[in-house]
Amino acid sequence: MALKRASKKKIITKHRLHDGDTGSPSVQVAILTKEIDQVTKHLRDHKKDNSARRGLIAKVSRRRKLLSYLRMNKTDEYQKVIDALDLKK
Repeated sequence: MALKRASKKKIITKHRLHDGDTGSPSVQVAILTKEIDQVTKHLRDHKKDNSARRGLIAKVSRRRKLLSYLRMNKTDEYQKVIDALDLKK
């Protein structure tokens, strides 16, 4: 369940650090958060979709690793991402 091009572009422009930034950890976390929300909504309706559940677990794991990296190396950027996306610490 990939994001649509327009919504992904909107997320990137909101969370980028500079022009042309598409791969910084903060952008990746924002994209993963949106994808996690989509898969979670899908799983509410389709409880037995185990392949989607496995994908959700992989996305959550990837986001957790990126947040851990930000917390250890770029604490100010980590705090901005947590506040902007309304995530738990």
